[in-house]
Amino acid sequence: MQTTFTEAQLADPGIARANEILRTCVHCGFCTATCPTYQVLGDELDSPRGRIYLIKDMLENDRPADEKTVRHIDRCLSCLSCMTTCPSGVHYMHLIDHARAHVEKTYRRPLMDRLLRGLLARVLPYPGRLRLMLRGAVLARPFARLMPDARLRAMLALAPKRVPPASASDRPQVFAATAARRMRVALLTGCAQKALDPDINDATIRLLRRLGCEVVVAQGAGCCGALTHHMGQEALAHASAAANIRAWAAEHRGGGLDAIVINTSGCGTTVKDYGHMFRSDPALAADAALVAGLAADVSEVLVRLGLPEGAPKGVRVAYHSACSLQHGQQIRTAPKDLLKRAGFEVVEPADSHLCCGSAGTYNLLQPEISGQLKARKVATLEARKPDIIAAGNIGCITQIGSGTAVPVVHTVELLDWATGGPRPRALGPG
Repeated sequence: MQTTFTEAQLADPGIARANEILRTCVHCGFCTATCPTYQVLGDELDSPRGRIYLIKDMLENDRPADEKTVRHIDRCLSCLSCMTTCPSGVHYMHLIDHARAHVEKTYRRPLMDRLLRGLLARVLPYPGRLRLMLRGAVLARPFARLMPDARLRAMLALAPKRVPPASASDRPQVFAATAARRMRVALLTGCAQKALDPDINDATIRLLRRLGCEVVVAQGAGCCGALTHHMGQEALAHASAAANIRAWAAEHRGGGLDAIVINTSGCGTTVKDYGHMFRSDPALAADAALVAGLAADVSEVLVRLGLPEGAPKGVRVAYHSACSLQHGQQIRTAPKDLLKRAGFEVVEPADSHLCCGSAGTYNLLQPEISGQLKARKVATLEARKPDIIAAGNIGCITQIGSGTAVPVVHTVELLDWATGGPRPRALGPG
């Protein structure tokens, strides 16, 4: 794609990167075949190619975002299926992230949009605040029909019926390996996951310790910044990311780290991109690149450790591949291979490359499109007649779980159970 940015514009690192990405695009349209919003809406501007044209026009002309451009950018899930499909290697993630930051700086949203987005940015990354909001949602759910905004109703619908208590494992501490020590790793305990399902971190710690890992929950580490980053709120996102970089870099210099383990794939995609996010920051660039290089999805670490082979369990597991894992991190086979090795029968749904509609805050801010994608995903999963549905991302687990009676659990909970841990709570009594 030909671009006409001026030399002055290209002096900005963000614009320079956008220019590189735009010039890579050859208009082929392969991305439209795998874009979930294009599949649902059938509008060229709701495809990656269409959004690329809108973003190019906005950035090239150095103009504030307008309502039309914002509408189509907001409808993007950032599922990154287009990046898997693209034969030219267009790095759509960096482009859409830059566009969202530009929107946030130059566009004044309607009042209700500003209030909702501000609420999510100041609640979701903080587990204590989120627990309070979830408890309020439990009380407010009977009055959902009275809510004037569909997005508020979506928030109430997705809130769990029971808010689990905080786990003692989330506090900064070191867990010794319970087998001969083979690795020392830091665990990102995250933010929303701590409030929605603390069992996931507990299962991860048990499993890693059992396989010979010393597990560190580092002082000062918290939200990875993904939620605010994808809303274009760059300052908040970078503040969260910088805190993690400092915490993990200090831990690496102190006791050493073989990996930073991440069990929420949406967080993993962002942490692995810290090097890019801080490439122009002289104070943090080197440590950001270090952290990004150490970051690994829990399934990658378990493959390195070697999971013990288990006897057949007689349990049929439908594996949902989170977009941030299969497209964002290009991890497709490891979780399935681990489940099979542990003794589970693993099946996949049709169109497994398509998003479930969760996508961070997408299911809260775009409930209609998200609801259509959820219904499609649930139907394809249930068609495989599974006993359990497994996924590697808390957003997908919450989204899919709100649309099916089949238990939905994190992959690591099943692997922990198969190797001596407790039965996942979501499965009910044995």
